[in-house]
Amino acid sequence: MAKTKKQTATTADLFLVDAAPDAVPLFVVTERSYQRWLEAQDSATRGWVETQRYQPKPGRSLVLPGKGGAPAGAVVGAADSATLWNFAALTFGLPTATYRVELPRGADAGLATTVALGWAYGGYRFTRYKKAPEGEGGAVLVWPQKADRAYVTRATRAARVMRNLVNTPAGDLGPEDLGEAALEVARAANAEARVVMGQELLQNYPMVHAVGRAGRQEPRLVDIRWGTSGPRVTLIGKGVTFDTGGLDIKPADAMLLMKKDMAGSAVCIALLQMLAEANFDIRLRVLLPLVENAIASDAFHPGDVLPSRKGLSVEIGNTDAEGRLILGDALADADDEKPDLLIDFSTLTGAARVALGPELPAMYSNDDATAADLQQIGMAEADPMWRLPLWPGYNDMLDSKLADLNNAPGSGMGGSITAALFLQRFVTQSKRWVHLDLYGWNNRHRPGRPEGAEAQTLRAVYRLIERRYGKKK
Repeated sequence: MAKTKKQTATTADLFLVDAAPDAVPLFVVTERSYQRWLEAQDSATRGWVETQRYQPKPGRSLVLPGKGGAPAGAVVGAADSATLWNFAALTFGLPTATYRVELPRGADAGLATTVALGWAYGGYRFTRYKKAPEGEGGAVLVWPQKADRAYVTRATRAARVMRNLVNTPAGDLGPEDLGEAALEVARAANAEARVVMGQELLQNYPMVHAVGRAGRQEPRLVDIRWGTSGPRVTLIGKGVTFDTGGLDIKPADAMLLMKKDMAGSAVCIALLQMLAEANFDIRLRVLLPLVENAIASDAFHPGDVLPSRKGLSVEIGNTDAEGRLILGDALADADDEKPDLLIDFSTLTGAARVALGPELPAMYSNDDATAADLQQIGMAEADPMWRLPLWPGYNDMLDSKLADLNNAPGSGMGGSITAALFLQRFVTQSKRWVHLDLYGWNNRHRPGRPEGAEAQTLRAVYRLIERRYGKKK
């Protein structure tokens, strides 16, 4: 199959432009560089800054007044190890104007990229159902010199794909709709794709079929392949477009955010777009089991015993532990190919949120080197995750009297770990497997991270693949 063509689209949608003769300076300062910057300003500017009692804290900005009320520039604080979030408030926080970056002396290209990425992320709005406020503009930034334009563009647009999918209500995004969104990205990347449904799904992915058969749209598995040479990289994303809990129904308040239970698939779709545009020499496979966990006369029951693609029988201890079922079938398929790197993404357990909160995805791996690399990269990219153990002492919690294993241990303890151990039963040949249990959502508004969908682990996993397999053809 062909590699995707180089992207040449405009970046105006990122609030970044190539050049502007009337651009005003945006000074980036740290606590160490601030005093030197202040002393270099004219007396009027120094007086204004001191009158405003400005302190160069990360993300804190101050507009420098010019003639006629127009801004003469602005100053923004950054951490010594700056992150994109230090700059995400500027796009809509500064007066409407075109700005050019003035970096501290000795700053490298990494800081230029970080400023541009934060600026672009800060421009995100979800406007499918509610238009932006009348007259809302947004400041514009001239691309900083040495910034990695390609990466900023890819990362921002991929995050937008993920966020838009997750923010869309389940009434407008069922398994068929999410599958079509994946196919649209696959077509743009010149990837091969097939959709498994009906009898073929029942025969080859029986747990996917069982979980989704009660939904208003048919369950399916979307299988996308891109690239014909290089190491095998396989990504799997949980795609439960809405989770009622099934016959073990969730209470109403626990159902309010269940449109986001397909965030794992949305991250995979976004990564497919990023990796294809980067044109790495890899054989990329993306597996998306897509279902709605609904309630109807043909819904699967507590106590049922399901067959699986792996040949393991699974007793259903709880129909609300459905994500691990559909991932199990997809993992078994992927594992047969023994990929060089296998990663699954899912909003799998509330237990991970209790342990680590909404902003820190749980990460499990059977390979210490991969886990260490991914955790280090995540911290560097402000896209963090935290490793938890595949603790073998809890394996007997998955025991069943009727089947090979139970999908939902009776104990409420260690729920994220036992879910990961369940998935590990379906990964027996892949030497580098990572399971990411993420939230995929911002519970509170912060610059660049509005309340709603968040593309957690997207940038970190991309950078891991780039570091290990980033050779281009």
